[in-house]
Parts: sequence; structure tokens; C-alpha cells
Amino acid sequence: MTELSVVIPAHDEEAGLAGVVSGIRAALRDAGRSFEILVVDDGSTDRTAAIAAELDVTLIRHAERRGYGTALKTGIRAASGERILICDADGTYPPDAIPALLALADTHDMVVGARTGPVVDTPLLRRIAKGFLRRLASYLAESAIPDLNSGLRVFRKDAALPYFPILPSGFSFTTTITMALLCSGASVAYVPINYYRRKGRSKIQPIRETLNFVILILRTITYFNPLKVFVPISVVLGLLFLASLAWDVFVLDNVTEKSLILLIGSLQLLGIGVIGDVVTKRWFTPGR
Repeated sequence: MTELSVVIPAHDEEAGLAGVVSGIRAALRDAGRSFEILVVDDGSTDRTAAIAAELDVTLIRHAERRGYGTALKTGIRAASGERILICDADGTYPPDAIPALLALADTHDMVVGARTGPVVDTPLLRRIAKGFLRRLASYLAESAIPDLNSGLRVFRKDAALPYFPILPSGFSFTTTITMALLCSGASVAYVPINYYRRKGRSKIQPIRETLNFVILILRTITYFNPLKVFVPISVVLGLLFLASLAWDVFVLDNVTEKSLILLIGSLQLLGIGVIGDVVTKRWFTPGR
């Protein structure tokens, strides 16, 4: 049986694909593991598919673009390996970091190449957005996350498959699988890696993707640990209620509707969080 399946999603990546495949193949030969490489062409309009066909890989094609996450899921489903290594096709991730990830793969459910090495080519605005998202995710997941959405990681196939129904079709795939495995108690390790300037044009729309990431993080945490979302909001509304009540009593000498609305809202959100937590604990078993 194949030990490792490499899944490379590619949309219009003719500039970087051949170098990425060559680098991964060299790294895995040195690692001494049996492997296969699958390239999922996600509706490319350039020569991506033609180049992949010449690289001695398994080529899977989407007739039209269906998204980064969907391409990964297509490749993972078709993979025969017990473990999956994913890597972007744009040349940003160093193949020579792969052996370090594999060294930890047998003792962890997922090993992430964290872009915290000495060379990290990320624009300033994107670094700020990523820092905010990483801190939010770390708080909600109750675990330090040095890199939330790295596109270079290795994980057990059977650990990822149960979460396919909630894994999105877009770039948020990696964020969601990170949060899902951490919240379900899986063992996740991080290896510092470099991150280089991409080859070709980026498909990420920073503002839209950042907003999508925030919504997705909140949704994923609500799925696994709803109290982490609802209790803080309930507490904030409760504090606003106390402030409003003090104003009403000591200044207006009358309890206003505003204070009652804040109280009811705080209690309702707390109740929703408790009910959601009961449902989650009753019906969700990690890794099921």
C-alpha cells in the first residue's frame, strides 16, 4: 500500500507546477517512502494540464473551476495513501522542508509547515490580517496556532474524511481543517518553514477572503464549542445591561426598555450557547 499521497491543486499554475513536482519528488525519494503524486487541475485556462500530463503524475481534471478546497477534496478522495501531503503549485513552499514534516507524521494526526522561518515573503497588509485571524483562532481553539492556513501539511486521510461535509470549496479549506482537528482533540504539530514569492498571479482577493476566514472560524468553533462564541457575547451584553441599569436607576430614576432588551438578549444568547453545547456533546464524537 502507498504510504503517502501528494495532492497538488492547480488553477492556472503553468509557471510553477513543474518545479514544484520536481522538488517534491526529489524530497520524497530522499525520505525513502513509497508515494504517489496527484495533480488536480481545477479548470485551468493555460497549459497547467498539459504540463502535468508530462510529469509522470496522476492527473485529475475539473471541467470548470470549482475551488481550491474542492480540488483538494477530489485529490484526497482519489488518493490511495494512508497519509496525505498537500502542497500549492505556485512555488511558494520549499520541498526540502517535507522530510521534517514526515519525521513527525507517524506520531501526529497532522503536521503543518508553519510559515515562521527566516524567509517569509508576505505583504504587510496580509501579515496584519493573518495575525488577527491567527490570534482569534488560537483563542477560540484554546491552542497556540503559529500558522492557520499553511498550504503545506501532511495528515492522516482517515482523520480528514469525517470533516469533508464542513470543509469549504474555497481557500478556507486549510483554515477549517486546522480548526476542526484542533477542536476535536487531534494531535497537531508545527514545523517552521520558509515561504517564497509565488510564481504566476495570485488568485486570492485579500479583503473578501479575510472576511470569509473570520466567518468560517466563528462557524467552525460554533460547530465544535458554541460556548466559546456565545458566552463572551452574552457577557458583553450583560455588562452593557448593568451599565444601562445603573444609568436608569441613578440618573433617570426609571428602568428603560433598553436595559430590558440588553438583559433579555444576554440571557437568550447564553441559553443558545448552553443548548448548542449540550447538542454538540451529545451528538458529536471527535473523529467519528
